This record gives sequence, structure tokens and C-alpha cells, in this order.
Amino acid sequence: MLLLLLAAGGAQAKRWRARHVVVIGLDGWGAYSVPRAHDIPNIRWLMEHGSYSLRDRAVLPSASAINWASMFNGAPTEMHGYMKWNSQRPDIPSMIENERQKFPSVFSIMREQNPEAEMGCLVEWPGVLHVIDTLALNYWDRAEDYEQDPDHLTRLAERYILDKKPNLLAVCYVALDHEGHVNGHDTPKYYDMLAYLDTQVGRVLQAIRDAGMWDDTVILMTADHGGKENGHGGSSILEMEIPFIAYGKGIRQQGEISDVIMQYDMAATIAEVFRLRRPQAWRGQPVWSIFSKK
Repeated sequence: MLLLLLAAGGAQAKRWRARHVVVIGLDGWGAYSVPRAHDIPNIRWLMEHGSYSLRDRAVLPSASAINWASMFNGAPTEMHGYMKWNSQRPDIPSMIENERQKFPSVFSIMREQNPEAEMGCLVEWPGVLHVIDTLALNYWDRAEDYEQDPDHLTRLAERYILDKKPNLLAVCYVALDHEGHVNGHDTPKYYDMLAYLDTQVGRVLQAIRDAGMWDDTVILMTADHGGKENGHGGSSILEMEIPFIAYGKGIRQQGEISDVIMQYDMAATIAEVFRLRRPQAWRGQPVWSIFSKK
């Protein structure tokens, strides 16, 4: 039976748009900041050579666990059930659960349809791990000391990429959100942190090159929510609009796109790269315009 599953997975892999997807998420990254940022060459390079929107919209309330859940689970708050910024389990019952008692995430459907896939999720804020199906992953880890060791998460990502060449990897940074809470959004220190995180993005991109994955990888960048003053959670556009950036194999180089994009479209877009069958419970749909026709 295992050999049959592996053979089926191998046949599926031949249909993939790309063999690898790397998602880089910046907690608290408001779309408003991109035109105003002073030093983000790696992010701007991805935007110029791929497709992007600065009008991707977070779900309400515009807080962390809720939006990481929607991002990876392909559905809005009312369906997956995570309703508070720090929810560790659904606050209302999920409308559907898989065999591991989790709402189906992009990681879980990838595991079911491609049992041999290598997948990881690396984070600074542990709340991301509570809202996804970690049992579907090969590897997860947390750089909990990010304030004292700010590039710890990047080192974890570099090592994993070089050692395992994952098919699907999410790397989720929290330092920008922390800066927003402490010193405020749209402040010099906020932009300094965004510039620092751009250097970390550059290191992740270099690791992809060094691993020999570059020509067969889709890179996706986004955020869970934006913010204003020293917080978020409300319904203002500053809190709700986030960037969406796509670059890589099979991604059109067209710059800014006009598509309506919601937080839960990220999972569906990842699923489309791997030609996965999306669960009926998902409400996200792929951002179709980013893909080259083939």
C-alpha cells in the first residue's frame, strides 16, 4: 500500500507548477509601509520581477492567530473557529475536522495527496503552530529568543532549506509586529525593523539558491495583518490591508495586479502550485492571474 501511495505521489509531483514553495510571513506588516519603506531591496526585487498586490485583505478581527489560521487553512474565522488574537484551539467548533481533529490546512491536504512531501513551518511566535496541523509536518521549530538573537529564525530556515530542500516551507517572523506595539506603526523604528527583516529575506533567498532550488521554487510573501499607532485588531484599512507578493517558477512578471485577494486565498494559491484538490470547506481561491498559462 505504501509503495502505491508513493507512486501516486510521484505521478502527482510531475504535474506540479513548481517543486518548492517558500512562504515568508512578516507579522504586523501593513501594506501602507511598502511605498514608504527606505531600504527593502530584496522585497522590491521580488515585487518587480513577479506579481504583487498591496490590497490583500486580512479577515476580521485583524489579529494574529485568526489570520495565520485563515492564511494556511483556506477559510474565514467563522469556519475554522479561531477568533482571538492568541487562540490556541478553536473558540467555536471548526465546521469540519480531519483525522487529526484539525481544520484541513494546506499542510494536511499536501500530506494526504503527496505522502512523501517534505514540509516545515518555522516561527518566532508560537501561536502560528497552534492554528495549523503540525502533525502533517516533517519539521517545525521556534526561535523563541528572537529579541536576543534576531537572526535565529533565519539560521533555522537556512539549515532546513540546505539540508532537506523542502517542498513546502513557511517562515514566520514576529519582530515587526513587536516593533509596532512598542514604538508604533509608521515610525522610523518600524521602518528600521522592516529594513532589517529585508536582509533576512535576502538570506532565505540565498539559501534557496545555494540549495539548487531557485529555478523550481515559488516564493510567496505576505502578512497576518497591518496596524496603526501601537496596535491592530480593528477594521481600519491600515490594519486590514497587507502585501501579497509572488515570484518564481511559473509566476508572471507583471508587477502590481488588481485582483481582489483575501487572507484565505494564500492556502488556495499554494494548493494550485501543487495541483492539490482543495477541500469543499475552503472558501479561498487561487490568485489565478499570477500564473503563467500552461
